[in-house]
Amino acid sequence: MELKEMQDLIKQNTTSQANFINRYEQAQKYYNNKNDITNRNNGESKVNKNGKDEPLRHADNRISHNFYQLLVDQEAGYVATIPPQIDVGKQSDNQKIADTLGDDFALTLNDLVVDASNAGRGWLTYWKDATSNILRYGIVPPDQVTPIWSTSLDHKLLAVLRTYKQLDPDTGKYFRVHEYWDDKCGYFFKELATNPLTLEPFNCISEWDATAGYETGQSNVFKHGFGRVPFIEFPKNKQRLPELHKIKGLIDAYDDVYNGFLNDVDDIQSVVLVLKNYGGADLKKFMHDLNVNKAIKVNNAGNGDQSGVDTLQIDIPTEARDKILTLTKSNIFLQGQGIDPANFSDTNASGVAIKMLYSHLELKASNTTAYFKRSVSELIRAIMNFYGMSDPEGRHITQTWTRTKVEDDLNQAQTVATVANYSSKEAIAKANPIVDDWQQELKYQKDDIQNSDGFRASQSFNDSEDEDYSDDNKTASDKSEKANKKPSD
Repeated sequence: MELKEMQDLIKQNTTSQANFINRYEQAQKYYNNKNDITNRNNGESKVNKNGKDEPLRHADNRISHNFYQLLVDQEAGYVATIPPQIDVGKQSDNQKIADTLGDDFALTLNDLVVDASNAGRGWLTYWKDATSNILRYGIVPPDQVTPIWSTSLDHKLLAVLRTYKQLDPDTGKYFRVHEYWDDKCGYFFKELATNPLTLEPFNCISEWDATAGYETGQSNVFKHGFGRVPFIEFPKNKQRLPELHKIKGLIDAYDDVYNGFLNDVDDIQSVVLVLKNYGGADLKKFMHDLNVNKAIKVNNAGNGDQSGVDTLQIDIPTEARDKILTLTKSNIFLQGQGIDPANFSDTNASGVAIKMLYSHLELKASNTTAYFKRSVSELIRAIMNFYGMSDPEGRHITQTWTRTKVEDDLNQAQTVATVANYSSKEAIAKANPIVDDWQQELKYQKDDIQNSDGFRASQSFNDSEDEDYSDDNKTASDKSEKANKKPSD
């Protein structure tokens, strides 16, 4: 990648990447409970009873409702609390893959679901550890990545442009770094602070003389040797759209109605008195007479005179607003394909009722899992390639994903018991509600069988010894009896 080509590539993608980042940042705000209702408060949910300078409208409360974060975390917890079980057909390879993925693989997937929900896609990269011959991986923030796709039907990832800020320890200021990764190398460029989009090579890669064993210089090119672009996309849906677009209008409507209701409750405490033909000297005298004497003086001109004191106050249409809030909240969870936690209080939480509650979430989670499976398979093949496992591209990869949800274990256990005699041990282990790792469960079963066979063999051997001992005693007794027997006359 030459300097001029890199500059042209960045300019070509500036507009599309800026639009993507705007959508992502908006979703991030809603995920962090900084809805549009709080824009006037710099993203802070705040009660303000005296925010407006109006006679009847003093309150300007702006409380944000975090429905979006609830729906996103709900799916992430449902899909990725338990890491998927990976099976490539060989136990030693399975163990090596599990060791490489590590204990935090479920947490990584959980974070990727959140990133994909907020940005439409998450990104993961992998690299060879500098101090040991092992493969490591990590999440890249979605707003740092601009993918370069092929125009063919297979939609192949040709390269990745990564942009981020880095601190210069000498000046204490940040500068922008642009990386370009293809299937062979990574190229590093530095953006000049004095002239944006003007680049220069960023020589941050050490070059070594392998024979001499010392550093020979610095370069801006890194040969990674993976044979593929070391970035993996985790898309959320076909359009790569954030989940927020489904429900943003509904959340804004709920915030608007709720805060209007809250403002009315605060403002209703302020009553405006309208004085007609008051006969006192000033308002202080009026308030004194009202508070102390519980009476006021007015001038009356006779029949038909409207002198007196009237009140102005706000009426709250409570029933209509309750209905709007209830309907809007229901639509948020319906269109967001989630579960309203309040619904669990209205059910006996058994069997069919639980499945119905999870139906919309399961539909969304299944779609997410379908896209994530392809990405996880790509990561597994990269691991197999790195460690030299046989046929990494052609070998079938089986992934078993486990949902985390409230369920009726008794009902599931009864179902498993019913079909146990007609199903394989592997299928039963996967469906067993008390089993978290079905592969480990099969190992336990195998160990139990071996231990049981060993015990039976040992028992059989002991029984045989007892029989032999009994036969020997019987033979000796017979011989003794024959020896002592007298011949008959």
